[in-house]
Amino acid sequence: MRQKRSIGEYLAFLAIKNDISPDKFQNALRKAENKKIVQCDHLTIQLRTKLRDKSIFLVKKDSQVIAQFPVANNFLLDRNNQLSNFMETTSIRKYLAKKNKTTPSNNIKDLRPGMTKVNLKAKVLEIAEPKRVVTRYGNNANIVKVLIGDKTGTIKLCLWNEQIDSVNKGDIVQIENAQASAFRGERQLSLGKKGTLTTINNSDKM
Repeated sequence: MRQKRSIGEYLAFLAIKNDISPDKFQNALRKAENKKIVQCDHLTIQLRTKLRDKSIFLVKKDSQVIAQFPVANNFLLDRNNQLSNFMETTSIRKYLAKKNKTTPSNNIKDLRPGMTKVNLKAKVLEIAEPKRVVTRYGNNANIVKVLIGDKTGTIKLCLWNEQIDSVNKGDIVQIENAQASAFRGERQLSLGKKGTLTTINNSDKM
């Protein structure tokens, strides 16, 4: 039978799941008891009901309700019940381990034609003019070669049709499951059917 989480573990888990310091989240709950409603980063914490021995809180992210729970009054009043004390519980350690598990990343200088499942983070340096081509299946398509780079080198990334509008010069992009090849002696990357490209943040530094 699965052991029920304590209120301290539940609140600590709720905080880290929303990228908020557990102690900051706890202080916001204490403030909400007096002010009725407070903002804690991107979360809104509202005191719904205050009973003799407990308070009912509602937590929203934007307009979406993500949690509603009772907290015993003596829990929040006791300064020894810091949520940071619950960070070593099994469920929280498992969640953090899973969250921090990163996909192996390649460096551009190490890419060789024929490599698959290429993952890397790079900056969009140049975007060539789109070209209209006929595929081997006889279909018309637009293709753009985008020069991307990291600290180890640069490579051309081929984008097709709707992929073309997904990047701008200066963007930082995360590429997953790409394929490396060579065309006229020049290395290049393509996304293929399984590859993905995500713009992270054009203000990030490489």
